[in-house]
Amino acid sequence: MSLSPIKSGQLEVGSVTEDWTGDARFYEYASAADPIGSGMISPIPTAQFKADLYNSGETRIVKLDLSEQLRTPYPATSPSLLAHFIRILKDDSLTTQPNATSELYYIISGKGHSDINGFTIEWKKGDFITLPAGSSSRHTAVEDSTIYYILDTPLLDYLGVRASEARFSPTIFTAEEAQAKLDEVANAPDAHLKNRISILLNNQKFDQTLTITHVLWAMYGIVPVGSNQAPHSHKSVALDFVAYAEPGAYTLVGDQVDPVTKHIIDPIRIDWEVGKAFVTPPGLWHSHHNESGKPAYIIPIQDAGLQTYLRTLDIQFFHYDE
Repeated sequence: MSLSPIKSGQLEVGSVTEDWTGDARFYEYASAADPIGSGMISPIPTAQFKADLYNSGETRIVKLDLSEQLRTPYPATSPSLLAHFIRILKDDSLTTQPNATSELYYIISGKGHSDINGFTIEWKKGDFITLPAGSSSRHTAVEDSTIYYILDTPLLDYLGVRASEARFSPTIFTAEEAQAKLDEVANAPDAHLKNRISILLNNQKFDQTLTITHVLWAMYGIVPVGSNQAPHSHKSVALDFVAYAEPGAYTLVGDQVDPVTKHIIDPIRIDWEVGKAFVTPPGLWHSHHNESGKPAYIIPIQDAGLQTYLRTLDIQFFHYDE
């Protein structure tokens, strides 16, 4: 059998010729450099998920899925993260074994334990737990429990890869330690001068990014009574969870800040409710406010570990004049 010469972009196998140029396209730069502005890729919505999704009913996992809005063929809350609510009734169990480099659990209520690859972690309200790639877990509640659960599965789905290497060990950040550290920051003499009164949770394995895993970033913050925090922005998506708030605590979100008043122009208002989650899109200005009579607590979780490593997080702050 004789073979004819192979042309550029073709592979000949026997008498079958494959054309490898079929998917190739070319765009003039200016017409393709901003696919969000042109509508080719969808923006990230300012979505809200209330506590009634999980605070009653049977044992289950609820995905906070925005894949339709994000146009992804896999579940996603942001392009790289997927948030869930978990409910486990007393003496019930459920299992997780995701394709993820990082799992983060915040215990909203209750207590129980998780059996993970042959060892056990006990948990209770207010604890944070992180698990690495390869974790196969069975979670059991000793009283009715609810959990806020974040994964980076959409990032791996987008890349078409499997998480094969554990980059850190399972780690628990206890409620007592987190609250004590936040109280220390909140009671510091210069606390009133800070744009955010918060702590960042860090695994010592990630001493360059200072984040809770190499992909995830987690903050635990207080918004004091009467506080009107100045706007700030960053390139990571925030998957915010309201740990506690009374009516009158809220977030304002918008794409511009008035250079004179330093206030967000025509903002979207997101009212805080205990147990509520909401999405703050990347690059937008946002500010937290508390007009209630009690301190409010917020837990933003982001892919800022990855963004920090890529040197693209770009946190910017506006400051109100004193």
